[in-house]
Amino acid sequence: MDTEVLVVGGGATGVGVARDLAMRGVDVVLAERGGLNAGTSGRSHGLLHSGARYAEHDPDGARECIRENRVLRDIAGDAVRDTRGLFVQLESDDPGFFDEKLAACRDLSIPATVHDGDDARDLVPGLPDTVERAMDVPDAVIYPSRLVAATAASAREHGARILTHTPIDGLLTSGDTVVGASTPDGEIRAEHVVNATGAWAGDLAATADIELEMTPTKGAMVTVEYDALDTVLNRCRPPADGDIIVPHDNTVVLGTTSVEVDDPDGNLEDSEEVERMRAECSALLPVVADAPLDHAYWGVRPLYEPSGMAEGRGISRGFFVLDHAERDGMRGLTSVVGGKLTTYRLMAEATADHVTHRLGVDADCRTAEERLPGADDAEKLDSFVREFDAGGPADSDVLST
Repeated sequence: MDTEVLVVGGGATGVGVARDLAMRGVDVVLAERGGLNAGTSGRSHGLLHSGARYAEHDPDGARECIRENRVLRDIAGDAVRDTRGLFVQLESDDPGFFDEKLAACRDLSIPATVHDGDDARDLVPGLPDTVERAMDVPDAVIYPSRLVAATAASAREHGARILTHTPIDGLLTSGDTVVGASTPDGEIRAEHVVNATGAWAGDLAATADIELEMTPTKGAMVTVEYDALDTVLNRCRPPADGDIIVPHDNTVVLGTTSVEVDDPDGNLEDSEEVERMRAECSALLPVVADAPLDHAYWGVRPLYEPSGMAEGRGISRGFFVLDHAERDGMRGLTSVVGGKLTTYRLMAEATADHVTHRLGVDADCRTAEERLPGADDAEKLDSFVREFDAGGPADSDVLST
């Protein structure tokens, strides 16, 4: 099989790159070892960030989030649930941190309204008496299975070939150039390869003798039965375990931890983390301490920290587009690493800008203007999920069977 660009990885970023390139007229093949959305994207907590979480310590990242928050509300339809978000200050939380976050949001034009404790409890029944005040921001919820599947459907509508259950054995090289990849069923030859495999990016790069220093960290998500929450809750303190609660239809997702792991395919489950999520999140919403457990799942963040200086939550959540011709002397390969589900489309745009420049293709990005297919039809979106085998634990309670 021959193509102009081979994209390896069928998470949000990979299908986003395939969609963007296909819309620019590039011939694209995307290969994913399992069903789409099987990795990090489908194992996230599904929060569409407003940028408020990052405002005081990462203003550039916060700007990206609020921009993409607005874009996804426009293009993704029923792949997004329109909620509010509250950053909640409890009695034990530093009021100075709340003030710093509020000032940063206003500096970045992230809408933020302050409610006192009584008003916050009126907005969200079930909040504890220990709430001092809350900041109202435009957080929302992403259903990643629908988002990834609809993005893949759009890529296909524009000519991309989407190959699920197609593992890549390794990259093919000729001298100092990557020329494609091998699969159990044969070779895929390409003028350029995009490594969008997330936490597994280092493994794929290694097949071309490229060292790519990923620092994967696992996060535990705990889904419990509770149908009375319609607002994303964030603990207003420096990022820590158990400081986010994300509402779905009849459940809420409690998250999350941040623990470095050696192998993203290893056994990630830890019952102690489940109990810790309940305990920490019950400070925000006491009812979750005893709510029936629906399921727990673990995801692995594709964090990139080549310097080795930062650890855990100190590692950047930003994204990087790596040109391996400049970085490693290996032409024909680009890796996109890091980032957040909220910014997947922006990551794809930056990657597609780079690849089209390398290919000499003069075409602009249009992915922020064109709505995803089926965006206003939840049943159609769910049919794409079934077609691309894109279901994941993050939103399994929402999807129609």
